[in-house]
Amino acid sequence: MQKIVIAIDGYSGTGKSSTAKQVATRLGYTYIDSGAMYRAVTYFFLQNGIDFSDVNQVNANLDQCSITFDGSSILLNGENVDHQIRTMEVNQYVSKVSAISEVRHKLVEQQRKMGEKKGVVMDGRDIGTVVFPKAELKVFMTADMEVRAERRRKELVKKGMNEDLEVIKANLKERDRIDSTRADSPLRKADDAKEIDTSHLTLNQQIDKIVEMAESIIYEG
Repeated sequence: MQKIVIAIDGYSGTGKSSTAKQVATRLGYTYIDSGAMYRAVTYFFLQNGIDFSDVNQVNANLDQCSITFDGSSILLNGENVDHQIRTMEVNQYVSKVSAISEVRHKLVEQQRKMGEKKGVVMDGRDIGTVVFPKAELKVFMTADMEVRAERRRKELVKKGMNEDLEVIKANLKERDRIDSTRADSPLRKADDAKEIDTSHLTLNQQIDKIVEMAESIIYEG
C-alpha cells in the first residue's frame, strides 16, 4: 500500500474544502486547505492596512505573517482565525491577494513542504498544476453558478452572516475572472485531472467518488 498526494482544484462553491476534508478523514490522510492560507494572508493585509499594489509593503509584511495549522484550524501568528477569514470582506479581496506573485511563491513553498511525506489531501486553485504537478490523483471540481452561490450563502448563514444572493453571485464571478486570468498560476484544469461536476451530487457522493479513485491508486498492484 502506497501513500499518495491528492490534489483537488476547482472553482469557489463547488464543495472542494468540505469534500477534501472528509476524503482525508476517510483515508487517514492530512488535510491542507490552501485557500485558507491565502485567506489568512488577505486578512492579515486588511487588518494592517497593506497596499496590495505596493510590492515593497507586501514583501516586508509577508515576513511578519506566520501561517500554521492546528488540526483543521488555521492559525495566523498563533491566533485561530477560522471565522475571521470567511467574511465577505476577505472574499472580496482574496483573489487579488492570491494573484500577487510574492504571496504565491511564499505559500507554494510552504505547501510543498507540507506534502513531502505524501499522505495528504490539498485543495485550491493550482494544486495539480503548480504545487503538486506530479500528484498521483488530481481532481477538478465544477458546478453551476446558481448552485455555487446558494452553497456559499448557506455557508455564510451558518457563520451568522446574512448576505444577498446576488452579491454573493457577483463576488464568485469576479473571483472566477481574477483566478482564471492572473499571470501567475491561473486556475485551470490539469491535463491529467479527473473532472467532477458537483451540481447534482450530495457531499457524500462527492466524497465517495474521490475516495474510490484514490483507493484504486493506493491499492493498485
